[in-house]
Amino acid sequence: MGNELSKKEIGERIINLRLKKGFSQDDLAKSIGISRPSLTQIELGNRGISFSEMQKISVVLSFSLDDFVSKKFYNKQYLELPDEAEENISEERISVPTLNINKFKNILLYILERCSGKPNVGETVLYKLLYFSDFNYYELYEEHLTGANYKKLPYGPVPQKLDIIIDQMIELKQLEKIKTDYKGFPQKRFIPLEKADLTRLKASEKDVIDKVIDQMSDWSANAISDYSHKDLPWEVTEIGNDISYNLAFYRELPYSVRVYNEEEND
Repeated sequence: MGNELSKKEIGERIINLRLKKGFSQDDLAKSIGISRPSLTQIELGNRGISFSEMQKISVVLSFSLDDFVSKKFYNKQYLELPDEAEENISEERISVPTLNINKFKNILLYILERCSGKPNVGETVLYKLLYFSDFNYYELYEEHLTGANYKKLPYGPVPQKLDIIIDQMIELKQLEKIKTDYKGFPQKRFIPLEKADLTRLKASEKDVIDKVIDQMSDWSANAISDYSHKDLPWEVTEIGNDISYNLAFYRELPYSVRVYNEEEND
């Protein structure tokens, strides 16, 4: 198959057939025994597909392999996408997280414990450290870390309900908010007044957060904002909309944190 069609062409044709048959990525991945991120990479043309996997897909989606590789593939009547195809794509990319407030508070405290002494870590840098911690963890483990919703705003991804949570933490004397100047610009900073309860974090969660902190916590607000603007989940989302966690599976290097080629033999 790989000699007749490119990976990209194979991926596009699988998407076309999958949507025509009304399968979500998750449904199809489970049906053929591979992970959803692996199927995502196949559909993007970033991962090869074995003949046995292709056979399974042809059985599940009820198509002929001869038709699949044919130059007349897109002229086949049964491949015309229904009007609701775009809606299916949108629904597929929606991951509805549930905010775990206690975990969010502890992760916020932990990041501040490690970073609040750095003069560059104001509100903007903090938001981005939270965003990359959440989205990197989701890409790696297909589970939510804090469950926070992030909205695409002009200066980057912003966690929703953060102001409410911070106000609660200030009232409980867990945090202190201060206003300072940094390099001639006003800056809002947060100082932790108590330690994070690390028993609420799994080793894998702390590891992801630590890697984000080690990579980005010394960056300026402008540098980390510019970096976040090139991350695919933020880049493809409309301004003012929530950023879907499922878009993390579409990332490429240097943003992707998952080694997808290890899953080629799922």
